[in-house]
Formats: sequence, C-alpha cells, structure tokens
Amino acid sequence: MKEIAIKVPIESPSRVDVYRMFDKISTRYDLLNRVLSLGMDLYWRRVAIRELDNEKHLRVLDLACGTGDIAMAAAKATTRRQVIGIDRAEQMLALAYSKVSRGLLSNQILLACGDGMNIPVADGSMDAATIAFGIRNMPDTSLCLGEMKRTLRTNGKLIVLEFSLPKNRILRSLHLFYLRRILPVIGRWLSGDNYAYSYLNKTIETYPHGAQFVELMQKAGFTDVQCRPLTLGIVSLYTGIKN
Repeated sequence: MKEIAIKVPIESPSRVDVYRMFDKISTRYDLLNRVLSLGMDLYWRRVAIRELDNEKHLRVLDLACGTGDIAMAAAKATTRRQVIGIDRAEQMLALAYSKVSRGLLSNQILLACGDGMNIPVADGSMDAATIAFGIRNMPDTSLCLGEMKRTLRTNGKLIVLEFSLPKNRILRSLHLFYLRRILPVIGRWLSGDNYAYSYLNKTIETYPHGAQFVELMQKAGFTDVQCRPLTLGIVSLYTGIKN
C-alpha cells in the first residue's frame, strides 16, 4: 500500500495552539456554523449519529466535542448512551456544559478538557468514538486516529465527520470560490476574528479526504473502512471498526 505522509503540508496553517483560536470565537461558534453551512451542519451531525446502535447500551467518546452538539445528539437519541466529551478549548467546553445542563443531559454526558494527542480515557473502555470537524485540526492525524482506536473495545466503531471537496470539477470550483471568497468575509463579519475563517478554508483545501483519508484510517488499524460523501461531497462521513 502506498505510503501517505501525515505531515501538515507547507501551505497549510499550523495546528499548534489552534484551540486558542476556537476559544476566541466560542460565543459565536454555533451561530457561525448555522449561517456558514446554511443549517446543513445539524443534518450532517444527525447522519453521523445514525451510525450508532440505538438498541445497545453504548459508551461513546466524542473527541473535539466543541460546544457539545454531537454529544447531545447522541444522548438525546436514546437514554442507553453514556457520552464522554473531550475538548482542549476551555471556553468551548464552558458553553457545552451550559447546553448540557439546560438540556437536562448531565446524567448522560461527562465533559472534560483533554488533548486528542493523549486522550484521557482508559484503553478499550469505549464502544464507539466520534469526531466531527475536529480531526482536521489535530497536529498529527495518525496519532489522533491511534489514540481513538486505543480507547475503543474490540469491534468498537469510529465515526469521523469532516469537510472534503467535491469530485465534480464544476462543483469543486464553485465550492472553492465559496471557501476562498465568501466564507472568510462572512466569518470575519460575524466572529470579529480575521484569522479563524481563512484558517478554515485553507485546512479544508489541504487536508486529505476521500480515498486518502480512508487509507489513513486503514493504516491506523481500522477495518471495514467506509466513506460516504454528503451534500455533493462538501462533507464526508467515514466509519471504521477496531478489531
């Protein structure tokens, strides 16, 4: 199998201390997600959560949980789930705590500050792991995948939701125009941060997606790896099994 370099490309922004950037925009993060995705981010998360088994009592790790959308969606779907949400951005976690409390989900969701390069969860203790729009921001993709695999039990499931680029040339060109010309302007206007949304479009353009990311998961030791493009390919849903 061809070797894929996991190092961040030269033209791609540094991931060092990126969590500080998310803390700066935390109070408007949910609004920005709704506006910039035209509300589609809620649909993408629902699709990801459907990959979890509703009939079993599951312990779910939600890495890079942000303000808690995935963790809350997983918990709301069935009371059979216990979710651990991990994020390094403390201000994002503070908002997640508030949302979880208002949603009366504190008995199902535990939130903690932690690093995706060294997840503070015991080996083999999780039935499933999710990460939505977060793995692209990790300093080392392979290490993060390996850490999530470590936390999973045998036959545990990994679910990754991440931005990608459409295969169709016309759609890709239109999407790149949106990422480069429109998204940064709206992002700056709503968040007041000049860097955050130029960072976003650059990481989307330079991060492995589709078959490349499937190979990264396989190299990390996951089997039955699947990739499902969503919304014309601007987002991809990846799943894999630890065995």
